Amino acid sequence: MIIAAGELHDEYDVAVIGAGPAGLAASAFCARAGLKCVLFDDQTGPGGQIYRSITSSPLSRHCVLGKDYWRGETIVRDALASDAHYVAGASVWGLLSSNAVAVSVSGITRQIRAARIIIATGAMERPFPIQGWTLPGVMTCGAAQILLKSSALVPEGPTVLAGCGPLLWLLAWQYLNVGVRIDAILDTTAQRNWHRLFRHAVAFATSSYMTEGLRLMYQVRRAVRVVTGIVELGAEGGERVESVLWRTRRGRFERLPCNTLLLHQGVVPNVNLAMSARVEHRWSDTQLCWVPNVDDFGSTTAPAIAVAGDGAGIAGAGAAVACGQIAAIAAIRALTNKASHKDEERNARRMLHRYQRGRTFLDLLYQPAPHFRLPRGETIVCRCEDVTARQVIETTLLGCPGPNQIKAFLRCGMGPCQGRFCGLTITELMAETRGSSCAEVGYFHLRPPAKPIALSEFAGLRSDEAAMKAVVRE
Repeated sequence: MIIAAGELHDEYDVAVIGAGPAGLAASAFCARAGLKCVLFDDQTGPGGQIYRSITSSPLSRHCVLGKDYWRGETIVRDALASDAHYVAGASVWGLLSSNAVAVSVSGITRQIRAARIIIATGAMERPFPIQGWTLPGVMTCGAAQILLKSSALVPEGPTVLAGCGPLLWLLAWQYLNVGVRIDAILDTTAQRNWHRLFRHAVAFATSSYMTEGLRLMYQVRRAVRVVTGIVELGAEGGERVESVLWRTRRGRFERLPCNTLLLHQGVVPNVNLAMSARVEHRWSDTQLCWVPNVDDFGSTTAPAIAVAGDGAGIAGAGAAVACGQIAAIAAIRALTNKASHKDEERNARRMLHRYQRGRTFLDLLYQPAPHFRLPRGETIVCRCEDVTARQVIETTLLGCPGPNQIKAFLRCGMGPCQGRFCGLTITELMAETRGSSCAEVGYFHLRPPAKPIALSEFAGLRSDEAAMKAVVRE
């Protein structure tokens, strides 16, 4: 049920953070089991990124966004109809000691205690640092899709999509459904990736991804010029993007005028909140990102904290629903000391297995090429602090050992995004320069607040001396 901030209780059995597929499924399951549950989300409506604005989207025709998007209506409806307290516009900026959740709503911080916490913060787009990516008119495909879903806003004039990954093709298909002119799709999928897919081909061929993906790509290719084998890419312009320049692996350069350039090279787990709660993470050589160490129920190395959905590893909306249900079952068993919901667990694991089938194929196929993850020269890496790739490399060569130390030299990761736009690039650049692995280099040392907040919001903890000390100690 939807509640206002003033109706929040001080304590809950379970606090779920993020109202995407995993969070919605987890909160509804916990509420049906009789647990006192609260669902926090920083957006104005439920659905997360994949089902964003599903209760308010101006695009009512199902043929525009596709049937997979509208399947989210059932998930959202079940969660809102449950007894779980749903709070929109709630920014969770810290998980403090004693299972305390620091959440800011309408500029006022509340501290809510929960016996179990399920982090379901989902995914975010991987950085795509190319020359000119900070120019006005250059956006990510994810940002463009948000505008489409929430406000029916689409680009006008020459538009180019560049990169790789399922979202790139999905957005192109959705744009074609609403009549957007797409001048070209520049496919950066690395040719060498195809050579690693043979042993995963059977799993992919028997998954739902193959038929749906091929149908979608076929429809897009019939209507749009697709250029493959891109090995170099850059945006050009003065006050805004005016053209895109690329080179193919055969050495051919080409330039195309455009008003809008949309970039994408996959999504990665949004790990900032989990890392700030001291959840242990590891580097994934398959997905080329940090993922939390979780067990089969999503439980982490931090007591009473679980991670569910794409925040624990990219697997898609269907798998996220299953993971949310499994994390909820673990919370129910921990709080009731009963081995209950065995049938529901079996069903959830079968669903999870079905949606995970074929994912490794996609992960390897759309693994971004090194030259698109490791920029050079004056290409901006940290957008918040205007730091270039050259500066990062030179600072590393001076002996700077890792991302945390580079903050003192260049302030990378200290801006409003808290490393979300630059973190992976910094780790990989430093690892390459040092000749070591990403796991050895590490990541930023994150701590509360995990999101930028006003000092007045931080001061909202002044009534709880122990919580204040916990933040300062972190």
